[in-house]
Amino acid sequence: MYALVLIVAVWLLSAFRAKAWLWSLVLGGWLLTATLAYSFRWWILILWGCYGLLVLLLHHPCTRRRRITAPIYNQMRNMVSKVSTEELADLEDVTAGWDTELFSGTPDWKRWLAHDPPRLSSREQEFMDGPVKELCAMLDDWDITENLRDLPQEVWDCIKQKGFMGMQIPKEYGGMQFSPLAQSEVIMRLATRSITAAVTVMVPNSIGPAELLVKYGTHEQQKRWLPALSCGNEIPCFVLTGVQSGSDAISQTPDIGIVCEQEYEGKKTLGLKLNWEKRYITLAPVATLLGLVFRVYDPERLLGEDTDYGMTFALVPTHLKGVHIGRRHNPMDVPFMNGPTEGKDVFIPLDHVIGERDGIGHGRNMLIECLSVGRSISLPALSTAGGQLASYAVGAYASVRRQFHLSIGRFGGVEEPLARIAGYTYIMNATRKITCDALNRGEKSAVIAAMAKSNFTECMRRVANDAMDVTGGKGLMLGPRNWLGQLYKATPIGITVEGANILTRTLMIFGLGALRCHPYLGKEFNALANKDVPEGITQFDILLQEHFAYTISSFSRSLFHGLTGARFVRVPTGKLRRHFQNITRLSAVYALVADIAILGLGSKLRRKEKLSGRMADALSWLYLMSCVLKEFHDSGTPEEERPLVDWACATGCHVVEESLLETLRNLRPAPLGCFLRLICFPLGRKHPVPTDSQSHLVARTILEPSTVRSRLTEGVFVAETEDDQLTLLNEALMLAVKTEGLERTVRTAIREGTVRYGFEKDLLAQLRDNGVLSETEADLLEKAWSVRRRVIEVDDFPANYWSRRQL
Repeated sequence: MYALVLIVAVWLLSAFRAKAWLWSLVLGGWLLTATLAYSFRWWILILWGCYGLLVLLLHHPCTRRRRITAPIYNQMRNMVSKVSTEELADLEDVTAGWDTELFSGTPDWKRWLAHDPPRLSSREQEFMDGPVKELCAMLDDWDITENLRDLPQEVWDCIKQKGFMGMQIPKEYGGMQFSPLAQSEVIMRLATRSITAAVTVMVPNSIGPAELLVKYGTHEQQKRWLPALSCGNEIPCFVLTGVQSGSDAISQTPDIGIVCEQEYEGKKTLGLKLNWEKRYITLAPVATLLGLVFRVYDPERLLGEDTDYGMTFALVPTHLKGVHIGRRHNPMDVPFMNGPTEGKDVFIPLDHVIGERDGIGHGRNMLIECLSVGRSISLPALSTAGGQLASYAVGAYASVRRQFHLSIGRFGGVEEPLARIAGYTYIMNATRKITCDALNRGEKSAVIAAMAKSNFTECMRRVANDAMDVTGGKGLMLGPRNWLGQLYKATPIGITVEGANILTRTLMIFGLGALRCHPYLGKEFNALANKDVPEGITQFDILLQEHFAYTISSFSRSLFHGLTGARFVRVPTGKLRRHFQNITRLSAVYALVADIAILGLGSKLRRKEKLSGRMADALSWLYLMSCVLKEFHDSGTPEEERPLVDWACATGCHVVEESLLETLRNLRPAPLGCFLRLICFPLGRKHPVPTDSQSHLVARTILEPSTVRSRLTEGVFVAETEDDQLTLLNEALMLAVKTEGLERTVRTAIREGTVRYGFEKDLLAQLRDNGVLSETEADLLEKAWSVRRRVIEVDDFPANYWSRRQL
């Protein structure tokens, strides 16, 4: 009895992270009661000794710091030297976002759901209905890709004149000053029409110098550069990827700038002599302004006492002597402008550094923030566009296309990839909206940006592969009628650019998340780096107590929720209650496993990339599911969308559970992993993949005209012309629905021998002659078959087409 009371008391104290005085009071009261009941037996005396030691450690800070905290502090202080001062500086300006809530294990769902649904302003909606629609109508992707290998001049003019290159620039400098959601909507709409056009618009708005000028530039720099950037008089590009350094463009770049004085425009000027070698730079072949990242050295100490100032961001006009723009790359035959650039002894004055003198050495912070916004807006928009286009086109095609006298969308084997297409599209669209809304509120998380970039592009890869499997030969044969080929070819581009997904997944998400999202780790690192050691020990001592309470709490909550199926978790009531409970439980498990992995592996965690990759998958899907629930809540919880939500959460919970189990299975020492598996998953696996019935319901959402299909594909641009392939697909789908009963009548007539199966023209004649169909019904069926034939037709070319093709 007393043991049971003790277990319950310890669980309650740890689960609710009770204060030290409450621990002492409760445990002392229990021990006193046990002593009165059992007298002073030997085990009671041992417990009193342990209790006395606990009280001494909890309530006598001087002893605790001298005996426990100081040795740990001195031992761990050596680890800080392995973390650069630039990385520690990043921790000082961390914005707490939903990733921090998930990492803590106790997400506050009320706060998450309280944010207003993201909406476009009236001015942004007018832009979507006007210039965006106009630009989309001008785009002929086959002509751009196959013939011109570039955007037509009238398209370039439209992009510049209508404000597409200045969507994030403030209105006072001639820009549009759109919200992140509006920028995402524009890029997504363009991407459903032409990847080339979308990338051309995307780069200046997401990873160009404009955002950095707005936040870090001086007033003079803003007046000088922003108006020209907003109207397209200056075309920027973001010069990052080095030939030697690749994705490690921050710490190991050979691209340098030497502080020196040199004559510039007729007078002696303090500035930087730059040398760089970069490749894979989008818009470089047409750029007039390079946003360059390099390391600054000051051997003559012209700026101060330091000689190495670290990473710096500067603007380099391409007309300067020594700047060389190389020939174009060919990224998977998607002809957006991309190429290499080099610089040899290029001199720029100090006012070309963003922020001028104060900006030197702060390029790392600028770079991380710039990439965060770009990863959170541009690539998620491109990926969602791919999902929406596939849902729109492949769903209609699977309904229209017949095999064995039956729509292929009704085959169980086809339903499976169709469900993934619709499900991943719903996940991407929900996460895109919620992430953009967080950016609009000022929550710029590099961790969420990395998760968005990595997982969106991976979802797009799965969607593109599934779409190609369903469409078969129609998707393979390139030409004006093909609406899938460019999406399929562009998929590896999104996965590779802005940091390859392998590195983003295994190094950035969990590695950066451990420092930025963990409730205490980042603060502890700052305490360890404190030059005032006594003050650092005091700070570290307080944090260590809180960290210990946090770990014990995660331990207790994980075990309790695992045993009870999370049914006692306090979450918002309603249709989504079980989903909230499951995610909260998995979040608590994640917090415990992450904490033990960090404490156990320490600095070795950076080299355990398989473990960090699995932890990245778990955190990513916790975030994706949170966004799905938020979007469903914001939409008014429409019952017709419930299958998509259930499928998304079933998929996400399965991925999180498997990722955490695999992490524990490979955690060393092995007994620790086995013990944690018993604590975190005491009843074993609880989250299987979506059922066949769930997949069936999700597949149906894109096979038939409905409000769900319309919402799922709302970003797709459909030209109002008769020969547009998407227009034909939609017409064919509508006719297929109208003639479904007539098709059954025809199949019955063939089976009974009333008519003989043959080509469409002969079959229709028999149906009319034998009175199986009325004239009106036969005409409607003839129209449906005619449009269907146009939909499934593919392009062909003369035999000598490639020999005379100009590239």
